[in-house]
Amino acid sequence: MEFSEVVSKRRSVRHFNTKLAVSESDVHALLEAAVHSPTAGNIQPWRFFVVRSAEARERLAASLRQPWAAAAPVVIVVAVDPRPCAARYGDRGEYLYSIQDTAAAATSILLAAVDRGLASCWIGAFDESAVSEAVGIASPLTPVAVLPVGYSAEAAGKPSRRPLAEVTTWL
Repeated sequence: MEFSEVVSKRRSVRHFNTKLAVSESDVHALLEAAVHSPTAGNIQPWRFFVVRSAEARERLAASLRQPWAAAAPVVIVVAVDPRPCAARYGDRGEYLYSIQDTAAAATSILLAAVDRGLASCWIGAFDESAVSEAVGIASPLTPVAVLPVGYSAEAAGKPSRRPLAEVTTWL
Protein backbone atom coordinates (compact mmCIF):
# COMPACT_ATOMS: atom_id res chain seq x y z
CA MET A 1 0.00 0.00 0.00
CA GLU A 2 1.30 3.48 -0.81
CA PHE A 3 2.05 5.69 2.18
CA SER A 4 -0.55 8.29 1.24
CA GLU A 5 -3.17 5.54 1.13
CA VAL A 6 -2.11 4.25 4.55
CA VAL A 7 -2.47 7.74 6.03
CA SER A 8 -5.86 8.37 4.41
CA LYS A 9 -7.25 4.95 5.47
CA ARG A 10 -6.28 5.21 9.15
CA ARG A 11 -9.36 5.32 11.38
CA SER A 12 -10.10 5.03 15.07
CA VAL A 13 -11.83 1.65 15.29
CA ARG A 14 -13.64 0.53 18.43
CA HIS A 15 -15.30 -2.67 17.18
CA PHE A 16 -13.09 -5.65 16.44
CA ASN A 17 -13.75 -9.00 14.80
CA THR A 18 -13.30 -11.31 17.79
CA LYS A 19 -12.96 -14.39 15.55
CA LEU A 20 -9.71 -13.21 13.92
CA ALA A 21 -6.40 -13.31 15.76
CA VAL A 22 -3.43 -11.03 15.12
CA SER A 23 -0.33 -13.03 14.23
CA GLU A 24 2.97 -12.78 16.09
CA SER A 25 4.59 -11.60 12.86
CA ASP A 26 2.08 -8.77 12.60
CA VAL A 27 2.74 -7.71 16.20
CA HIS A 28 6.49 -7.79 15.56
CA ALA A 29 6.04 -5.71 12.40
CA LEU A 30 4.11 -3.08 14.37
CA LEU A 31 6.80 -2.93 17.03
CA GLU A 32 9.55 -2.78 14.40
CA ALA A 33 7.80 0.20 12.82
CA ALA A 34 7.67 1.84 16.26
CA VAL A 35 11.38 1.44 16.99
CA HIS A 36 12.22 3.08 13.66
CA SER A 37 10.39 6.25 14.70
CA PRO A 38 12.22 9.55 15.13
CA THR A 39 13.71 10.14 18.56
CA ALA A 40 15.60 13.05 20.11
CA GLY A 41 19.28 12.21 20.38
CA ASN A 42 18.46 8.61 19.38
CA ILE A 43 17.51 8.00 23.02
CA GLN A 44 14.45 5.82 22.25
CA PRO A 45 12.65 6.31 25.58
CA TRP A 46 9.69 4.14 24.59
CA ARG A 47 8.73 0.82 26.13
CA PHE A 48 6.02 -1.49 24.81
CA PHE A 49 3.76 -3.77 26.78
CA VAL A 50 1.98 -6.28 24.53
CA VAL A 51 -1.21 -7.52 26.13
CA ARG A 52 -2.52 -10.71 24.48
CA SER A 53 -4.23 -12.90 27.07
CA ALA A 54 -7.99 -12.43 27.45
CA GLU A 55 -7.64 -12.04 31.22
CA ALA A 56 -5.00 -9.31 30.91
CA ARG A 57 -7.01 -7.49 28.19
CA GLU A 58 -10.11 -7.55 30.41
CA ARG A 59 -8.13 -6.21 33.37
CA LEU A 60 -6.63 -3.46 31.20
CA ALA A 61 -9.99 -2.53 29.63
CA ALA A 62 -11.53 -2.29 33.10
CA SER A 63 -8.72 0.04 34.22
CA LEU A 64 -9.40 2.19 31.15
CA ARG A 65 -13.17 2.16 31.75
CA GLN A 66 -13.41 1.30 28.06
CA PRO A 67 -14.77 -2.27 27.94
CA TRP A 68 -14.74 -2.38 24.14
CA ALA A 69 -10.92 -2.43 24.19
CA ALA A 70 -10.90 -6.02 25.54
CA ALA A 71 -12.38 -7.25 22.23
CA ALA A 72 -9.15 -6.45 20.39
CA PRO A 73 -6.96 -9.55 20.27
CA VAL A 74 -3.88 -7.45 21.05
CA VAL A 75 -3.48 -4.27 23.03
CA ILE A 76 -0.16 -2.44 22.97
CA VAL A 77 0.52 -0.08 25.85
CA VAL A 78 3.14 2.45 24.85
CA ALA A 79 5.03 3.78 27.85
CA VAL A 80 7.87 6.22 28.33
CA ASP A 81 10.97 6.24 30.47
CA PRO A 82 11.70 9.97 30.75
CA ARG A 83 15.01 9.58 32.63
CA PRO A 84 17.43 9.31 29.70
CA CYS A 85 15.86 12.32 27.96
CA ALA A 86 16.02 14.30 31.20
CA ALA A 87 19.66 13.33 31.71
CA ARG A 88 20.63 14.69 28.30
CA TYR A 89 18.18 17.57 27.80
CA GLY A 90 16.94 18.57 31.25
CA ASP A 91 13.32 19.51 31.83
CA ARG A 92 12.59 19.93 28.11
CA GLY A 93 13.81 16.40 27.49
CA GLU A 94 11.82 14.95 30.37
CA TYR A 95 8.53 16.73 29.71
CA LEU A 96 8.58 17.25 25.94
CA TYR A 97 11.10 15.20 23.95
CA SER A 98 10.35 11.93 25.71
CA ILE A 99 6.60 12.38 25.07
CA GLN A 100 7.15 13.46 21.46
CA ASP A 101 9.32 10.40 20.83
CA THR A 102 6.78 8.06 22.38
CA ALA A 103 3.90 9.66 20.47
CA ALA A 104 5.85 9.20 17.23
CA ALA A 105 6.29 5.50 18.05
CA ALA A 106 2.56 5.12 18.77
CA THR A 107 1.72 6.80 15.46
CA SER A 108 4.04 4.42 13.63
CA ILE A 109 2.19 1.48 15.19
CA LEU A 110 -1.17 2.88 14.03
CA LEU A 111 0.07 3.39 10.47
CA ALA A 112 1.81 0.01 10.31
CA ALA A 113 -1.45 -1.61 11.45
CA VAL A 114 -3.31 -0.07 8.49
CA ASP A 115 -0.56 -1.22 6.13
CA ARG A 116 -1.06 -4.81 7.35
CA GLY A 117 -4.86 -4.69 7.06
CA LEU A 118 -5.38 -4.20 10.78
CA ALA A 119 -7.25 -1.52 12.70
CA SER A 120 -6.59 0.32 15.91
CA CYS A 121 -7.53 3.26 18.07
CA TRP A 122 -5.39 5.60 20.17
CA ILE A 123 -6.68 5.69 23.74
CA GLY A 124 -5.14 8.54 25.66
CA ALA A 125 -7.79 9.37 28.24
CA PHE A 126 -7.01 7.08 31.16
CA ASP A 127 -5.78 6.99 34.72
CA GLU A 128 -2.02 6.35 34.46
CA SER A 129 -1.86 4.62 37.84
CA ALA A 130 -4.73 2.26 37.03
CA VAL A 131 -3.24 1.28 33.67
CA SER A 132 0.22 0.85 35.22
CA GLU A 133 -1.23 -1.45 37.87
CA ALA A 134 -3.27 -3.44 35.35
CA VAL A 135 -0.27 -4.09 33.11
CA GLY A 136 2.54 -4.13 35.68
CA ILE A 137 4.30 -0.96 34.59
CA ALA A 138 6.70 0.15 37.31
CA SER A 139 7.66 3.75 37.98
CA PRO A 140 9.34 5.75 36.52
CA LEU A 141 7.83 4.27 33.37
CA THR A 142 4.54 5.98 32.51
CA PRO A 143 1.89 4.80 30.04
CA VAL A 144 1.29 7.35 27.28
CA ALA A 145 -0.99 5.56 24.82
CA VAL A 146 -3.06 2.39 24.76
CA LEU A 147 -3.54 0.89 21.29
CA PRO A 148 -6.07 -1.94 20.83
CA VAL A 149 -5.21 -3.76 17.58
CA GLY A 150 -7.23 -6.22 15.55
CA TYR A 151 -9.36 -6.68 12.47
CA SER A 152 -12.17 -4.17 12.16
CA ALA A 153 -15.76 -5.33 12.59
CA GLU A 154 -17.12 -1.97 11.50
CA ALA A 155 -17.12 0.17 8.39
CA ALA A 156 -15.47 3.22 9.89
CA GLY A 157 -16.43 6.32 7.97
CA LYS A 158 -14.04 9.05 7.02
CA PRO A 159 -13.83 11.59 9.84
CA SER A 160 -14.10 15.26 9.01
CA ARG A 161 -10.92 17.26 9.10
CA ARG A 162 -10.40 20.97 9.36
CA PRO A 163 -9.28 22.54 6.07
CA LEU A 164 -5.57 23.22 5.64
CA ALA A 165 -6.23 26.94 5.33
CA GLU A 166 -7.69 26.91 8.84
CA VAL A 167 -4.72 25.19 10.48
CA THR A 168 -1.78 26.44 8.41
CA THR A 169 0.16 29.68 8.49
CA TRP A 170 2.41 30.37 5.52
CA LEU A 171 5.31 32.76 6.10
